[in-house]
Amino acid sequence: MVNLLKVFSGAIDSTNEAVGRMVSWVSLLLVLVVFVDVVMRYLFKTSFVFTQELEWHLFAFIFLIGSGYTLLHDGHVRVDIIYQRLSAKGRAWINLIGVIFFLIPSCYLVIVTSWKFVGNSFSVLEGSPDPGGIPFRFIVKGTMTVGYTLLLLQGLSMGLHALLQIMGIETVEEENA
Repeated sequence: MVNLLKVFSGAIDSTNEAVGRMVSWVSLLLVLVVFVDVVMRYLFKTSFVFTQELEWHLFAFIFLIGSGYTLLHDGHVRVDIIYQRLSAKGRAWINLIGVIFFLIPSCYLVIVTSWKFVGNSFSVLEGSPDPGGIPFRFIVKGTMTVGYTLLLLQGLSMGLHALLQIMGIETVEEENA
């Protein structure tokens, strides 16, 4: 059973690692789009709705789809005043409790409530209401459900790692390997 949990957790970690690497390329694309927008604005005194919308679509994609990767690499904001002073087992307890009582319920809530919202957007192939805007707004709305699903899965993996550490089956070094 323990090996099955490790395999499951490892598969989630690998998935979010791959997704995170892909998102890093989208970050480069966002930098290029912003650069083009700034050049167009300040050198040519013009701007396009499409470019401005593309900026926030890319940012939303990066933020939402990359959240599981960020959790995998412990990059989320946390108050470390107490956490950093705890033993590895104490940190594992904090992680497990946080996953069970905060991360899982909040991800579940967003996934469930966004499902219909995203489904409606896909059913009408929603686009920008602005002339010249992006015609594929439904895609960026879909990243909400997908991103929170990846975050939920990474939270489950984090909780499994914490549980295995509490049980003395896994060490922090093994988790990070």
